[in-house]
Amino acid sequence: MTATVSLFPGPGAGFEEPFEMLEACHQRVHRMLGLMQRLAAHLGEKGADASAQQAARDVMRYFDLAAPAHHEDEERHVLPLLRRLGQSALADRLHADHGAMTPVWTAVRTDLQRVADGAWPAADTAAAAARWQAMAALYAAHIEAEESAAYPAAQAATDAAARHAMGDEMSRRRGLPGLA
Repeated sequence: MTATVSLFPGPGAGFEEPFEMLEACHQRVHRMLGLMQRLAAHLGEKGADASAQQAARDVMRYFDLAAPAHHEDEERHVLPLLRRLGQSALADRLHADHGAMTPVWTAVRTDLQRVADGAWPAADTAAAAARWQAMAALYAAHIEAEESAAYPAAQAATDAAARHAMGDEMSRRRGLPGLA
């Protein structure tokens, strides 16, 4: 049930290719959302045991640290470019999604903190699972819009130098060395 979470890209998806990095982040989001779904089932069967507590901590760590940095990447680099390309409606929708994700995550995080603390009442599992599923649906629709429309448009409108500058800024903002 435990998951190892890497907050940085694996091989093949680094800051030198920022759009691939953004998509790699989406893959990690899907993994964390899947872990939450498995956690819901696990809670119903075994309660908030050590495995459940670790899984809850793993999900919280990802959505507390990596997800906000990813959203900031998009807010700084993708959405302004979409607006310059005349795709303000798409940029506005993605920005609104980011805003909608915050209170959803806050509610889900409260659930996960209770699991991580081992203080999970079994009676809350169904309601929590519904909240977690709502979060997963929100992210799935958001990711689909980004990967099918936003990223391709933004990437097509950037040259190698602009992508390098984007990746460099993303890396430095995370406290990592800039790109050479």
